[in-house]
Amino acid sequence: MIVGQQKPVEDLIAKLQGYHRILVLGCGGCVTVCQTGGAREAEKMAHLLRMALGPDIEIEWDSVARQCEYEFLDPVRARQDSFDAVLSLACGVGVQALAEVLPVVPVIPGLNTVFAGMPVADGVWEERCQACGDCILDLTGGICPITRCSKSLLNGPCGGSQNGKCEISDTVDCAWQLIYDRLERQGRLEVLEKLVLPKNWSRSRDGGPRRMMREGVEPHGEE
Repeated sequence: MIVGQQKPVEDLIAKLQGYHRILVLGCGGCVTVCQTGGAREAEKMAHLLRMALGPDIEIEWDSVARQCEYEFLDPVRARQDSFDAVLSLACGVGVQALAEVLPVVPVIPGLNTVFAGMPVADGVWEERCQACGDCILDLTGGICPITRCSKSLLNGPCGGSQNGKCEISDTVDCAWQLIYDRLERQGRLEVLEKLVLPKNWSRSRDGGPRRMMREGVEPHGEE
C-alpha cells in the first residue's frame, strides 16, 4: 500500500489563501488504511479549515473510493463549477489523476506520499518496496535488500552490523541478517552463493514514466 502523511495544517492554510470555494476530497484507498486521507480525515480537515479561514470561505468535503482511477472521479468532475480549488487527501498518483479530470481547477496536495509499505503494528507502517522494476525477492527470502538494507546491498552484508542491527542505528535491523535467518529456516542458504548482478535501473527511473499494459491491450488502450 502507498503510505501518505498529512502536510502541516499551517502549510495548507497558506496554500489555500485566495480561494473562496474549497472542496476537501478524501480517498478510500491506501490513505484510508493509514488514516491520513479517508472520509473521516477529509471531514476533520474541512472543520479545521473552516475555523482557520473564517466564515466567508465555503468549504465542503467529500470522498471517493479511489482518486487514482478516472471512473471514481466522474461525480467530482460533474460539479467542478461549484468550487474553485480542491484539497486532495490522496497520494501523488491520486492528485495527478484528479488534476487531469479537473484541468481548470487547481488541485492542491494535502499529503506527502512517503513510501510503499505495510502495517507492522497498530498505527505503524514501514517501507517495504521501492518499485525498482527488477524484483529479486525469491533470492532473498522475501526480504527486499534494496529497501531494507541501509546501503541497498545486493550480495550480503557490509560487515558493519552488530548483533543483528545496522551500523546506522541499534533500532534498525540488518536486512542481510534477516535474509540469512529466513533462508536458514527454509533450508536454502545455498541461494546466497549465487552472485546477484547489478540491477537494471532502467526499469526503475530511466526513460520517463513507466507503463504496464495487460497482454492483448493496444498501446492506446484499445482491445
